[in-house]
Amino acid sequence: MYEHKDPPQRQQSRGGEGGTTAQTRTRRRSGSDTMGATMGPVLHWIHDVASVTLLKARRTLFQAAILFCVLVLLLWVSIFLYGSFYYSYMPTVSFSTPVHFYYNSDCDTSESSLCSFPTANISFMKNDKDQVMANGQPYRVSLDLEMPESPVNEHLGMFMVKMSCYTKGGKTVSSVGRSTMLHYRSSLLQTLSTLLFSPFLLTGMAEQKQLIEVELFSDYKTNAYQPSVGAVIEIQSKRVQIYSSQLRIHAYFTGIRYVLYNFPLTSAVIGVATNFAFLSVIVLFSYLQFIWGGIWPPDQVRVRVMMGDNTRIQQRREEARKRMERESSYKELAPQAIGSVNEASDFKGNDSVSEPSPKKPSEMPDAPGDDAADAKEEASHDSSHEEKDGSDVLNEGQLPAQGETALRQRPGPWMSL
Repeated sequence: MYEHKDPPQRQQSRGGEGGTTAQTRTRRRSGSDTMGATMGPVLHWIHDVASVTLLKARRTLFQAAILFCVLVLLLWVSIFLYGSFYYSYMPTVSFSTPVHFYYNSDCDTSESSLCSFPTANISFMKNDKDQVMANGQPYRVSLDLEMPESPVNEHLGMFMVKMSCYTKGGKTVSSVGRSTMLHYRSSLLQTLSTLLFSPFLLTGMAEQKQLIEVELFSDYKTNAYQPSVGAVIEIQSKRVQIYSSQLRIHAYFTGIRYVLYNFPLTSAVIGVATNFAFLSVIVLFSYLQFIWGGIWPPDQVRVRVMMGDNTRIQQRREEARKRMERESSYKELAPQAIGSVNEASDFKGNDSVSEPSPKKPSEMPDAPGDDAADAKEEASHDSSHEEKDGSDVLNEGQLPAQGETALRQRPGPWMSL
């Protein structure tokens, strides 16, 4: 059979195209791997940053909500405190009550005069519980009389108005009398006013009357020990004619009460702001006391910790015990060393024997015993004196080292070999 074969050039071109494609794929894979290796840490970093940012935002939002609630609470408390202060400090500004006069009418008289003076009893108690007038506060007390312009009142002239204040037991604490009369109007003025206001007079919208104001007290102060609970008003005239009357009590404020009454809005703003600032300072100091334990943050102070007496005594005892054990080991090693030296000297003869001092051999066994006795004395001394400085421990700790050094440097029989 005939097989079709590609020419060599085409096979080479195909091989070149395949190699290029493989290289391209390899490059793409390597590029994707490099991009993945590069984007992985970036994505982790973005995730961490987003988590931290979200946590900080949540914490900040929570703190802002707490701060807002605290500020609102402080504002409401400030308003409540100012309102309570205003209600308790400010007395009743004005008080008015109608005055109903009564008189006797059982007398036999042919004239138009009354049988007695018109009299009225007024109570200064509001709701039968609270006093109208505060103790020590000055008040202006006046009586308004509505009187017709009748010929009787015109010919009446002047008359007296008397007021007597009494306590709860009925005792009179103050009394005053004032005179008053109708304002004078000539006949021509009366005629002109009648003609001018005739339409209103005919329809009942106006009346021919006068309002007379009688000031009874200009600066009345009630006593705290004998407060006034009422008053008796008497008009000393039997021919007076009155439409109606009204008793008015108005407070005359001075100082802070004057400011609170005449400038209510400004006073409210200043009072609430002052309460808010005061409460804020208290809350801030409480927060600092809870967080830091005081108003100012604690300074970073380095504290040198000293060992207690019991620890120092125990340490001294332990050092003394170690020193005694070490010296007892020296006792055990000293006879063995001497015996070995004597054997060596017997073996070599007299030439190897040196001339040691007669005191040296005796010093070797005696020294450890002396050191042990000294250690015991030092241990007892340390137990009796508990408040000794730490420098003594250091000095005592150096003594065994010095004794050991002296023992090693001490010449023996073997040193002359």
